[in-house]
Amino acid sequence: MLTASGLTKSFGPRTLFTNVSLQLGPSRRIALIGSNGTGKTTLLEILTGLQEADAGEIHKPQEMKIGYLPQELEASKGKNVLQEVLSGAEDTNQLATQLKKLSLELEKVNGEDKSELISEFGEAQSRFEQIGGYAIEAEAHRLLSGLGFKTHDHNRDIGELSGGWQMRVALARLLLSKPDLLILDEPTNHLDVDSVAWLETYLGKWNNGLLFVSHDRDFIDGIANRIIEISAGRATEYTGSFGEFVVAREERIEYQKSLASQQAKEVAGTEKFIERFRYKASKAKQVQSRVKALEKLEKIEIEAEGNSKTKFNFPEPRRSSRIVVEFEEVQAGYENQVILENLSFTIERGRNVAVIGPNGAGKTTLVRLITGELKQTDGKIFRGKNVDMSWFDQLQAEILDPKKTVLGELRTVPQVEESGRNLRTYLASFGFRGDSVDSLVADLSGGEQTRLALAKALCIPVNLLILDEPTNHLDLPSCDVLEDAISAYPGTVILITHDRHLIRSVADDLLEVRESKAILHTGVTDRIINPSFNETKTNTSIQKFKTGKKQSKKTDGGIRELKRELTRLEKKWEKAEASLLETKEKLNDPDLFKDPKEAESLVAEYETAKDNASELMRQWESLEEELRIQEKTEEENN
Repeated sequence: MLTASGLTKSFGPRTLFTNVSLQLGPSRRIALIGSNGTGKTTLLEILTGLQEADAGEIHKPQEMKIGYLPQELEASKGKNVLQEVLSGAEDTNQLATQLKKLSLELEKVNGEDKSELISEFGEAQSRFEQIGGYAIEAEAHRLLSGLGFKTHDHNRDIGELSGGWQMRVALARLLLSKPDLLILDEPTNHLDVDSVAWLETYLGKWNNGLLFVSHDRDFIDGIANRIIEISAGRATEYTGSFGEFVVAREERIEYQKSLASQQAKEVAGTEKFIERFRYKASKAKQVQSRVKALEKLEKIEIEAEGNSKTKFNFPEPRRSSRIVVEFEEVQAGYENQVILENLSFTIERGRNVAVIGPNGAGKTTLVRLITGELKQTDGKIFRGKNVDMSWFDQLQAEILDPKKTVLGELRTVPQVEESGRNLRTYLASFGFRGDSVDSLVADLSGGEQTRLALAKALCIPVNLLILDEPTNHLDLPSCDVLEDAISAYPGTVILITHDRHLIRSVADDLLEVRESKAILHTGVTDRIINPSFNETKTNTSIQKFKTGKKQSKKTDGGIRELKRELTRLEKKWEKAEASLLETKEKLNDPDLFKDPKEAESLVAEYETAKDNASELMRQWESLEEELRIQEKTEEENN
């Protein structure tokens, strides 16, 4: 258990947070949330020892192993992907080295010395088996597959990978090392929808300590059993999921308002007394007493409730034709390599279309075809009349002029001055209020720069807006701003994102890109945006988000019927566990990964078997709890 108490941190005259206390340990999966600039990353670095607090203490066991994934990594090269991941299994690697050394020594000695070595070898081998040493390579392959790597990529040099894929390697390495405390700073930023869903499922079963920063509501709700919010320099801890946090926070703020209102009445009464009897000698003592009491009074602060709903008034773009873009049997690729083929779909005016699919499937290629930046190798692409485009991606945030102010940077957008709109009011809708519009771009956080780049992309009157992963580096309030902006936008929107909450909130249709194909789905369904979709879990989560209350279980018949169902589920669960063990034994074969296709197939089979066994166990536990409740109710009634 890591315990921190009284942590305080300032930078110059600015205090980030004061008197932060928390406990991190087994089964505590904590989401750390708060606006950009409140000190979330700084707090993580203090807990990991990369920074020092100005005040406060941190206590942890000396042998406690902490794994930390920062937002940015230094580029690395020289190792292949699998080697780098396996290097995370430090204890296993040390034992493997020891076993190899003992094996060589056994070949050289005889007699009593050999007997002692055999005993030492046996103990080391036993420990190696206990920590899963013989299955460690299979586990590494499984982690890489879950994070989106194809089997043939497991032996690639890390230096050949982009920063986002190197981040995935680092995450797989951390997960394989199984630290006592896992600390992750925005782990989903470089993941696709599939990998986010896989990681959510994996971390949802994490039994060691976990502290993570994320802006993804679905991800938080699927993992966290506690929320710590940093707001106004203070850290407040809430027990439960994100949905329960929302309700608890609202109740907390309402209570603060009530106390503040009561305090204001008391202060007003005291001030009235002071004013009335200020010059009356017989009341001088009481007046002075009340004056001192007011001076010592600690004013009750009401936590910020987040950005109020902003009304976006976008300039009305010219009307495009009904068909914005249409693909007919389109094929495209690079250097004789086909990336996409047989694409046939139509995007109509006014629709918000979310483009989803694993990284590397061709989402960016698809967008380049839509914009005309890339020419198809076969088929036809029809672009409608009067279609004006604006395209946002992370590059826009990177090419802002650091020497310009926020307002000055917005003014670089062509024709923005002639738009007739108040630019300060417009920037306020993106969170740049008051003097903050005069801040230098160089002094903005990564999230603030992303917000400014979004403001630039949205300020011109286009009727087709393309947004490529706009939520990366945004905090939750900024994601709310983006959600409101897209909802209010008068044109057509094509949105590439892994944020399932954003998709569910703003998208009309889904364009799913997989295995060289693109399929347009009318409407949005969780089965498509969440590959590990479970209807019962999702409905409960959504309801909890709306009400903050756990739902009562439904009764599906009498106790006798429940017992029969429980027995049936138990048998299915036992079969699933047997299947899982059988598949796991196959994965332990060191020669398996010589055949990449067979290995990939078996890894997928193992994942399916594991998820099936886990789901059956969850159903069994739920049914057993329902049976217990019914038996208790019957006992009370009798």
